[in-house]
Amino acid sequence: MRAPPPIRCRLSLLWAVLLTVVTVAAQSPGPQPLPMPAPMPAPVDRPYPGVIHLSVDATDIAHRIFRVRESIPVVDGRPLILLFPQWLPGNHRPSGRVDFLAGLTIRADGKRVEWTRDTVEVYGFHVTPPAGARTLEVEFDFNTPLDSGQGRVQVTPEMLNLQWNQVVLYPAGYFTRQIQVDAELKVPPGWQLATALDRGSAPGETTTFKTVPLETLVDSPVFAGRYAKTFELNAAGDVPVRLNVIADRPELIAPSPEQLALHKALMGEAHTLFGSRHYDRYDFVFALTSQMGGIGLEHHRSSEDTSVPGYFTDWSQWANERYVLAHELTHSWNGKFRRPADLWTPNFNVPMRGSLLWVYEGQTQYWGNVLTARSGLWTKQHALDRLAMTAATYQESRPGRSWKSLQDTTTDPVTAQRRTLSWVSQQRSEDYYQEGELIWLDADTLIRERSNGRKSLDDFARAFFGIDNGSWVPVTYRFDDVVKALNDVLPYDWAAFLRTRLDAHDTNGLLDGITRGGYKLVFNDTLYDAFRELEGSGAQMAFSLGGTISSAGRVTAVIWNGPMFKADIVRGQQIAAVNGAPFTVQRLKTAVVDNEKGDHPIVLQMKDGDRERTVTLDYRGGLRYPHLERVPSMPARLDDILKSRG
Repeated sequence: MRAPPPIRCRLSLLWAVLLTVVTVAAQSPGPQPLPMPAPMPAPVDRPYPGVIHLSVDATDIAHRIFRVRESIPVVDGRPLILLFPQWLPGNHRPSGRVDFLAGLTIRADGKRVEWTRDTVEVYGFHVTPPAGARTLEVEFDFNTPLDSGQGRVQVTPEMLNLQWNQVVLYPAGYFTRQIQVDAELKVPPGWQLATALDRGSAPGETTTFKTVPLETLVDSPVFAGRYAKTFELNAAGDVPVRLNVIADRPELIAPSPEQLALHKALMGEAHTLFGSRHYDRYDFVFALTSQMGGIGLEHHRSSEDTSVPGYFTDWSQWANERYVLAHELTHSWNGKFRRPADLWTPNFNVPMRGSLLWVYEGQTQYWGNVLTARSGLWTKQHALDRLAMTAATYQESRPGRSWKSLQDTTTDPVTAQRRTLSWVSQQRSEDYYQEGELIWLDADTLIRERSNGRKSLDDFARAFFGIDNGSWVPVTYRFDDVVKALNDVLPYDWAAFLRTRLDAHDTNGLLDGITRGGYKLVFNDTLYDAFRELEGSGAQMAFSLGGTISSAGRVTAVIWNGPMFKADIVRGQQIAAVNGAPFTVQRLKTAVVDNEKGDHPIVLQMKDGDRERTVTLDYRGGLRYPHLERVPSMPARLDDILKSRG
């Protein structure tokens, strides 16, 4: 007969029984939660057996549908989960549109195989292959938006933008760098395409590409169009750099030699700044369009950008547009090669965390604008005026700082996902871009001041982003790595410097970089070109009436606690009349000027749907536009920052 358990074991059993009884007794009446299903298998850094073949037919431009066929090798006939990419690099959020996927059908050996969507991770599809199956044949459509109300328009009669993450399902349980894919793309007859992918076939309606890891494929989008030209920008000599332009009309692709020289200078200034490159070729994939939705997205060996149709042909009217190429180019070093550790993920369905977006995007905003000026794409004055607008916005028009720190705005890509906000000045929206720019200007001028001009943030850029010349393998970093790299340039309490600015709820020190740079922020009634371009045909009156108004009188934004806010005017309402006369932008500006002494109150007739009311704004500050004014007693450090290094 089996011996009784020791006293210690018997006491343990007794306690277990008692705990069970207590737990059951503590439960309240009513339902209890069902157990959650098993989580997705964690990605493992091992090769996926075989190569996925991906074929995309993008010729149905009438319906704006991408038709997809995949052959996915099966591993030992085992069940697998196919994932649709959810968390997309550069978007910093779960922006994959699985809702646009339709018609998913899977077969093995010609027979249909049923799939089941995961009830929690809804981007995952469970598949059990039949015995002996070696390959799954997958078909589906990706139905791109028909209008901007559904999302960014990607297909027009003249061009298309294909992002590979929208047209691929991939096996769970693997790093994307370990999944090999050979892809082919069919475009409408006569169309040309641009991408950083290396081609395996001669140009034609169907283009095959050399086998690459899924990570590289998704990082290499395609623009294709009826009207396209490529211009060489070989500033680095031995490395091809191309400006691939696709446009709504052929006459829009007409850069002058001087314009091309400025884009070549941009590459030269970037290489001088970082002292390295992390690509074997670089392609600007650039669409000039009013029909396709706008985008500016970084990739390791390319950037995916759109601009106005008149980017080249109306050059003087669109100077503000010229920064986008420099910004996305900078990301090849800052964001793609050097990447925050919590933004790097092993596949496209592991959540990202953006705690260091003020480096990833904030310093890129800084260098992008600096490089635009150094290359000559902007004049120094234009760069100063752009900086003045940024400084004025965060000095005067972000009351939301009182409750929400800049650090907390790094969660905005996930919490807001760039949806339209009711009160952006109070809610804040991804301010780590432009307010982050002010932090890095502050750091740059501080280094210059304390080193007597011997050091600058350029030294940080070369040391931090310029390592491992020629390597494409991302190198991740944390907060302490940034602090150490700054200390290597100039010993200082950089941790406290950064945390003070990231966690602040006031504007103290916000303009220190401008002051140390030899300028001060002022307001007057002079409308310089950079602000005039931003204003367009409407009225940008954020720094006076506290709002922006379209040329038709529609209120497009209201600053929290500003004059318009206090008069109960909100976004979406209509200004029908100014001082008894039908609304025009000029009448509104004249009314603002006339009331500077307070003897001509501004009377607005407002419409909100069928409701009408009259409001009076007793604003007396006149027209106020921001500028940077030189302070002669201070060194002109900002001038030196913007000066060409070529």
